[in-house]
Amino acid sequence: MSMTDPIADMLTRIRNGSKAKKVAVDVPASNIKRFIANILLEEKFLKDMVELPDNRQGILRIYLKYSRDDDPIIRGLKRLSKPGLRKYLDFDQIKRLGRNQIGITIISTSQGIVTNAQAVEKRVGGEALFNIW
Repeated sequence: MSMTDPIADMLTRIRNGSKAKKVAVDVPASNIKRFIANILLEEKFLKDMVELPDNRQGILRIYLKYSRDDDPIIRGLKRLSKPGLRKYLDFDQIKRLGRNQIGITIISTSQGIVTNAQAVEKRVGGEALFNIW
């Protein structure tokens, strides 16, 4: 069975794993998922990421991060652009978005996958993948 939205699958696994207080979740690997996981690591939403080999595409083991009180660091994830309805933001919309937003927006641009702050620095727009807070 083919998966129509692998990014939403990754986000759902992370969301469900953090709500269930799991230490780590396994996600089928792809380049876009690696880039997204690296951004979430840089922004301190995840503890660590390890790539495990298998006979197919590989597996990303994503270690979730919790506070001292065992509350998940990731409070929410929301997929913005979906396969049936893409959501594109130009530079001005991204600039306005940063003023009154909690968390960050991950954006796929012509210069790679970046956060909304990095997109403003690079002065580019793109497809808004998801919000995380």
